Amino acid sequence: MKDTLEFLKNTDFPSINRTSLETLQVNLGYLCNQQCLHCHVDASPRRTELMSAETINTVIQFIKQHQIKTLDLTGGAPEMNPNYRQLVLAAQALDVHIINRCNLTILEEQGYEWLADFLAENNVEVVASLPCYLEENVNAQRGKGVFEKSIAGLKKLNAAGYGKQDNLKLNLVFNPQGASLPPPQNVLEQDYKKVLFDKFDVEFNHLFTITNMPIKRFGSTLLSKGTFDNYMQLLKNSYDDGNLEGLMCRTMISVDWQGDVYDCDFNQMLNLKSNFNQGKVNLVDLMAFDFTRSNVIVMDHCYGCTAGQGSSCGGALY
Repeated sequence: MKDTLEFLKNTDFPSINRTSLETLQVNLGYLCNQQCLHCHVDASPRRTELMSAETINTVIQFIKQHQIKTLDLTGGAPEMNPNYRQLVLAAQALDVHIINRCNLTILEEQGYEWLADFLAENNVEVVASLPCYLEENVNAQRGKGVFEKSIAGLKKLNAAGYGKQDNLKLNLVFNPQGASLPPPQNVLEQDYKKVLFDKFDVEFNHLFTITNMPIKRFGSTLLSKGTFDNYMQLLKNSYDDGNLEGLMCRTMISVDWQGDVYDCDFNQMLNLKSNFNQGKVNLVDLMAFDFTRSNVIVMDHCYGCTAGQGSSCGGALY
């Protein structure tokens, strides 16, 4: 796989400082039951990196120490970490809002029959990846049979109350299939809701549109096809400085499976560790660190978050 880091370092992206620390995004490992083309994590069934029970205990202590408001769980498939339920239960006991980034097909895997009810019982917000409402497009991006399993997963979540009860939020995620920006989020959301309800009787709350980042598997594909420069130019030409204030990195940090800290999930995948607390980057060393006004490492991939309507883990910025 071709690395895009060298093509991102020479940047004129504006400097950013964190305003506060409200969200802790934790990558529980790169193991996944899928292997998707757009995946910036390069997750797959072959990956073995998983957060240990010891590191999960450190995460729990960090949440207490910094009074974290939101715990955002991602992977890979975060549910495949053997200590996943321990972390969710601990965070729920601390009255922390929990987000679980789910690929939907994990709900159909043998051994995960407990998942939908467990999420509902603990009031976990589900953010589920469904890159299109058309079967052929989803299967082209994520693999044969993925769309059918995704719909089955959505039905299980609906049956557990998701998308129907006020306290059980189910949000879907759209990624473009190729080197283009997402369409207007509010318009696409209405299309999703109509098609999924009319054809499959599926309900959800909101759609998040997320721009594909020119890193890892997607970035390597751009380089291989000779379209990397064109895509970067599209991101830069679509830059909107009005998106800077709402960037997710201003109120969050990202933690990898070893407990090391980054400014965002994308920086984590590029191994861009921030210079926290005299160069220390692990949660163990940052229990007393004040993240307010700390610097965020920026490179050219940051244009992906500021192009068009903007892009974050919560979808478009406006």
